[in-house]
Amino acid sequence: MPNIEYLLLWFLLYSCVGWVYESVLVSVLERRWVNRGFLNGPICPIYGAGAVLGILLLSGLRDHPVIIFLISALGASVLEFVTSWAMEKIFHARWWDYSDYRFNIQGRVSLLGAVVFGAAGVVLIELAQPWVAQWTMLVPMRALHALCLCFIVLFVIDMIVTIRGMVNLSESLRNFSEMIQSAAERTGESCQWGKDVLLQRIHEWSSSSQEILASMRSSAMKTLNRQQRRMIQAFPNLRSTESVKESKIMETVRELLRRK
Repeated sequence: MPNIEYLLLWFLLYSCVGWVYESVLVSVLERRWVNRGFLNGPICPIYGAGAVLGILLLSGLRDHPVIIFLISALGASVLEFVTSWAMEKIFHARWWDYSDYRFNIQGRVSLLGAVVFGAAGVVLIELAQPWVAQWTMLVPMRALHALCLCFIVLFVIDMIVTIRGMVNLSESLRNFSEMIQSAAERTGESCQWGKDVLLQRIHEWSSSSQEILASMRSSAMKTLNRQQRRMIQAFPNLRSTESVKESKIMETVRELLRRK
């Protein structure tokens, strides 16, 4: 059983690797840079947690890649499913959705994801972790203590800032909706929500379109805090589980922010 501080160090390392993987993948798909992590820092804790659990449970199975693959695929799917369910209950929102993928379960996990994480588990146990363990064991204990302490403090602060910024998302979306509705009524325009509707209106607007877009972006900046705007951009499939209108407003905000 490794020292708990080494486990924390590995958690940090693999959380960073997961953040890089997620951010690069989503940035390529979105054709813009996206900080994919739920937290503000460059970490995705679900990857760190999965990696550390894999190290603890599967290190004794080295040289059995098929078994490692199967357990990693199943374990990662369970972890992703539980995380999706928990975040939905806490924030009343669905953060990712694999409904368009074949062989998915409630859109929370998919067969493709299980295969990817199964292969990642094999790479982790057979190749990466022996090398990582060898080098991290060279870190002096005093430096390790200081590093872990700093990480814990920053992690807790980041978690508090993130959660505080997201708890009133529904209220912020309602305020944005009311502001846009009022502006539309003053100009005699009608206001409908959703990405497709917004794109259609952009094509309909003539020389005043940029002015209207700038006004709507300004309204989004005033009513949604930085944390909320970042989340809406970072998770393209983020939607409310309580209000279809809120989901459409998120789509509109996301499109507005993309057109800066």
